[in-house]
Amino acid sequence: MPRPVSERVQKRREALRAAGLRPVQIWVPDTRRPGFAAECRRQAALIAASDRGDTDLSEFIDAALNDLDDWQ
Repeated sequence: MPRPVSERVQKRREALRAAGLRPVQIWVPDTRRPGFAAECRRQAALIAASDRGDTDLSEFIDAALNDLDDWQ
């Protein structure tokens, strides 16, 4: 007879902990929520407008990307 799900889950968790891992719970935005897409568009527009007006930031990001290329 197969073991109950709770026993299998517990055994798996114990094996993961023995491997040096620990459980972590994260909360993420609910993409199904009404207004989510509109809020994404609003924030993207703000970022795009900021990018156009802040050349110092663009230069900093470009320099950082060039540094990453030098690492490879």
